[in-house]
Amino acid sequence: VLEGYAEYYSEDLKEKVVRGLKVNAAKGKWNGGTLPIGYVVDEEQHLQINERTAPHVVEAFKQYDEGKTITDIQGYFKEKGITNTKGSAVSWAAVQHMLSNRRYIGEYASQGVVIPDGIPAIVQLDLFERVQEKLEKNKKAPARAKAEENYLLTTKIFCGYCGTSMNGESGKSRNGSIHRYYKC
Repeated sequence: VLEGYAEYYSEDLKEKVVRGLKVNAAKGKWNGGTLPIGYVVDEEQHLQINERTAPHVVEAFKQYDEGKTITDIQGYFKEKGITNTKGSAVSWAAVQHMLSNRRYIGEYASQGVVIPDGIPAIVQLDLFERVQEKLEKNKKAPARAKAEENYLLTTKIFCGYCGTSMNGESGKSRNGSIHRYYKC
């Protein structure tokens, strides 16, 4: 009987917590987790723009739009002294997540509740959409990080049979000479 009551209590508590998180989300309140770079939480648990780091977030989006890599942007954050909420250097994965995070255009989503313009936007919608297109395009070009040499046609030529991108590769022959070629 006690085990059944404990199980019921646990399930009931879970439902109440989830309901509370959804109510907070509907009010646009921050439910916790890793705070996005460029935002702070005010006394009423709402996300507000961090005046110190928000301009660097906009600059990161602009740099990626202009052709810089995620690694370049990570270096930019390190150079400017921008850290994550734990005080550590901003990781490559954090930059990638930042560039695809819809919160930066003001869309607040939590617990299945999505509120357009629920938080202050840091990045303009047109810049965000251009970055999303470039992220999608670069996702289909995995050889950029693989090639040690510059292969000018990587991400620009595609296989005539299957349509995937052709990646630059090289290999040594028996006599030691290096042969460079593109491979599907």
